[in-house]
Amino acid sequence: MALLDSVDALLLDLDGTIWEGGHALPQAAETLADVTVPALYITNNALRPATAVAEMLENIGITAAPENILTSAQAAVTLAKESLGAGDKVLVLGSESFKDLARRAGFEVVDSATDGPRAVLHGHSPDTGWRELSEAALAIADGAEYIASNLDTTLPTERGLLVGNGSMVAAVTSATGVRPRAAGKPEPAMFIQAAAQVEATRPLAVGDRLDTDIAGAVGAGIPVLHVLTGVSGPLALLSAPKVQRPTFIGENLAALREEPSVLAPGPQGGFTARVDAGDIIVSRGDEDATPIQALRTALEVAWHMPEPPRLVRPNSDAAERACAEWW
Repeated sequence: MALLDSVDALLLDLDGTIWEGGHALPQAAETLADVTVPALYITNNALRPATAVAEMLENIGITAAPENILTSAQAAVTLAKESLGAGDKVLVLGSESFKDLARRAGFEVVDSATDGPRAVLHGHSPDTGWRELSEAALAIADGAEYIASNLDTTLPTERGLLVGNGSMVAAVTSATGVRPRAAGKPEPAMFIQAAAQVEATRPLAVGDRLDTDIAGAVGAGIPVLHVLTGVSGPLALLSAPKVQRPTFIGENLAALREEPSVLAPGPQGGFTARVDAGDIIVSRGDEDATPIQALRTALEVAWHMPEPPRLVRPNSDAAERACAEWW
């Protein structure tokens, strides 16, 4: 039975999982075309409204509607409503769509600390600069609550990793000493909210980044598939702390068609792994064994070690070939 056949909803990350820089990643559109369970797209990117995200997915051949999208901007506004009331002033750093979400939630959006905002909502925007960050710092110093849409330090693009919202937040925190409450991943709220939205009892999360996608799903108690198409690669997996360890590991979204037992860490491809003085020794391996089979074999051993392995040492021709692909 395929992994996809064992779940009743997919909670999918976007950047590094579905697309990179707006272009579909290998096997993403083809795999999702066969999905019959509800698919919700959970993104820490607060730059675009849900309508724009749905349109971008349609443009790369993936059927989606705004109600299938949950952004960290939406989650941040929901978080603000827990402590603020209708008519309260908020200073929003981010896109116009983020500001529109705040207005629709009943808040008065201001752009200066002198307006006395009760909260600062901080989401990603390439237009955020020194002036906006300084207004946020002044408002927080005057007692405004600080809420961030997400804390991703980088933003994956086709050019590489750009400065993410978390890096902007770090500047405000450095100036004020105040750390924000974060609405997006790795907090579990978005996963729980998305699963409840479609009344899923057997959801599966899918993501590419250990410290956000995977940690958020683990925190929510939801099984998660890690795909090797984005930020966190094999070496990061080998040293991942328990709170960032996925249930399954796949090359890309096509892994949803594979059996869960194949995708879980454990011996496969004829490989064996053992610990030797803090290192992992990967041995044997079938002639046609793959790098990801060697990785899953090593992960089972690594995740039982009290400390991350110092080195992974291949000890056969097949292991040499496989492990060389991890770097």
